[in-house]
Amino acid sequence: MVGTGRTLGYGAAVARLAEAQKTARGVSLYSRHVNRPVGRRLAAAAYRLGLGPHQVTLLSAAVSGAALAAVALAEPSWAWGCAVWFGLFLGFALDSADGQLARLLGSSGPAGEWLDHVVDLAKITALHAVVLIAFHRHFALPGDGWLLLPLGFQLAHLLLFFGGLLTEQLRRGAPAAAPQPAPSRARAVALLPVDYGTLCLLFTLLGDERAFRYGYLALGCAYVLCCAGFSVRWFRALSALNASSAPRS
Repeated sequence: MVGTGRTLGYGAAVARLAEAQKTARGVSLYSRHVNRPVGRRLAAAAYRLGLGPHQVTLLSAAVSGAALAAVALAEPSWAWGCAVWFGLFLGFALDSADGQLARLLGSSGPAGEWLDHVVDLAKITALHAVVLIAFHRHFALPGDGWLLLPLGFQLAHLLLFFGGLLTEQLRRGAPAAAPQPAPSRARAVALLPVDYGTLCLLFTLLGDERAFRYGYLALGCAYVLCCAGFSVRWFRALSALNASSAPRS
């Protein structure tokens, strides 16, 4: 049933959403070609069902939370790994759908943005927490040092997410920069190891403890490297803004 005032059909809603996509700059190939298109279709379905953006955000949190709980509580297996991946995949797509639905309805605002970011932070924190629990409860680790890996990965992931978010907020209202070049495909490929979708896909390896551990280690190293590199870049960009806004004699 279509909500009040929602006159677009499903196909028309998908087409309207396709015309109002965010820029592809700074986005990995996965988010550009998988997550956003799936989120677009979920947003159109939510539109037809009369759901609001906040409801979609909370649905994303519930689906992701159920998948993450399974990591901590269930014995690792190939079947569970695929189920966990699907739950995280769907939750990530719904995370894209809420903002797209808000733009379609013209209802974007600070409250929705706040809720979206809070849920994102909760998912990131919980993801690495349940990996730590799974390592402790279910994995035959070769040494206790592996228990430190989720903590380090969690720190790098949170710093990367929050650092980028804070940089974006601090740059709002700054003088327009020079025209940016077209999105780079090479950059989009390079960002794949630190895309949340790639991390979700890793859980399909839960049936093989060794493969999962070393895959998780590899992605953790990628996050640490990107966190260091982007932190320097963001600091320099904000320093340049500060210099350009300083009064001149």
